[in-house]
Amino acid sequence: MSLLSALFTGTANAEATPGAPGVGDPLYKWAGNGGYTVDHYDIDLRYQPATDELTGRTTIRASTTQDLSQFDLDFALKVTSVQVNGAPATFGPHPENQTELVVTPSTPVAAHQQMVVVVEYADVPSQVRLDGVQVWYHTETGAIATGQPRLCRAWYPCNDHPSDKATYAVSATVPNGNTVVSNGALVSRTQPVPGWTTWRWKAEEPMVSYLAFIALGRFELDAGVTQRGLQYYNAYDPALGTSLPTAKSTIERTPEIADFLSTQFGPYPFSSIGGVATNAWGSAIEHQTRPVYGNQFWQDKDPSVVVAHEVAHQWFGDSVSLQDWTNMWLNEGFATYAEWLWTEREGGATVAELADAFYARYSEEDTFWDLVLWPGTRLFQPAVYERGAMTLQALRTEVGDLAFFRILKGYHQKFQGGQTTTAGFLEFAEQISGRQLDSLFKTWLVDPAKPPVGPNGTVAANGSALSEVAELSKLHSRLAAQSR
Repeated sequence: MSLLSALFTGTANAEATPGAPGVGDPLYKWAGNGGYTVDHYDIDLRYQPATDELTGRTTIRASTTQDLSQFDLDFALKVTSVQVNGAPATFGPHPENQTELVVTPSTPVAAHQQMVVVVEYADVPSQVRLDGVQVWYHTETGAIATGQPRLCRAWYPCNDHPSDKATYAVSATVPNGNTVVSNGALVSRTQPVPGWTTWRWKAEEPMVSYLAFIALGRFELDAGVTQRGLQYYNAYDPALGTSLPTAKSTIERTPEIADFLSTQFGPYPFSSIGGVATNAWGSAIEHQTRPVYGNQFWQDKDPSVVVAHEVAHQWFGDSVSLQDWTNMWLNEGFATYAEWLWTEREGGATVAELADAFYARYSEEDTFWDLVLWPGTRLFQPAVYERGAMTLQALRTEVGDLAFFRILKGYHQKFQGGQTTTAGFLEFAEQISGRQLDSLFKTWLVDPAKPPVGPNGTVAANGSALSEVAELSKLHSRLAAQSR
């Protein structure tokens, strides 16, 4: 045994056992992995845009939670080698799931030790489907990896579950003239060999695996510092054509929107900000510090609404993440409520009017009301967005404005950088408001029926906001189509 291996393996005993091939998420059997948590990912890629060929070396620093004889990584690309603590390991796909990589270290790894795993791989990622869904898109000039709920398996090996956050360093070497965009801050841009440029990004705030992303190609990168001192990075795909000016002018409002939402939710939680516009995809997603916007939004009446939605996720979904996927309304309901706050701020219908109009939009017989939000079983349905936001307005009506915004700000402050559940949010809301809220949450999140009164406490029939509700509903349909 090498000295490095001895230092890391510690005193793993003969009873070392395999880590579970999933963390037990109620919706996704294979999501995440047991036996360890990840502290840091160091991803080093080389990409050829012309052929979509990707080679990579990902170094994972993890902490073991048991004596490990074997463990899994979530990964779908072709692996060429794996090392654990400096020693070669055996590896292969799980017999029941080809996107589950089973790794057997040469020596068991003791519990409560740091474990360093190095995975080398090479493949054409656009040919890979995850649960039947494409998340790596090969474009005319490069590629972009985006989508949810399970994304990282298409470009780096990971512990793919929202309950496990880690820091990231992402490097990618591409032919000169191409741009690489990822999360966090751009650390350096160098030319290691003639004809190739290496871009290095670092995300120092812990991040969930599906929020990590990469875009490679002929993107136009605009970088600078906001008035409040945040580093910003905006990237635009020239293939957007006539939509490009609108995409630019809208994404450039990101700091303004973040400043407004800071007055509602508390300080912006990260050290950088920005957005990416792509022509390769039609939806939008809240990748941490760098939301990605597809090509379907720039003809909308007010495209800044989708930016408000994705920026709101920086607080709720990114900074405060989910313990498991059954709590998805906490992400989408909060982001939809931010749309309503932004619409009111921009001179449109008030939040109360929008909540009433959404309530009136769906009759008692509409299947919209059949979907239970907690525990949720379907992540991307209009009800997750709209009934989730109506739940927050019902809470606001119940506790009053002062307590409501204390709840929103305090909830983020308490769980910032970690994970939570609906039960955790309910308990916190009761603590701040001094009210018993079980019945309200049951009516709005659990009961598969239209509540007898609207989110403002009346039988709502307000038609003044119906045109804006129609636009927002179209937005939610596009967002809900991002993955399955």
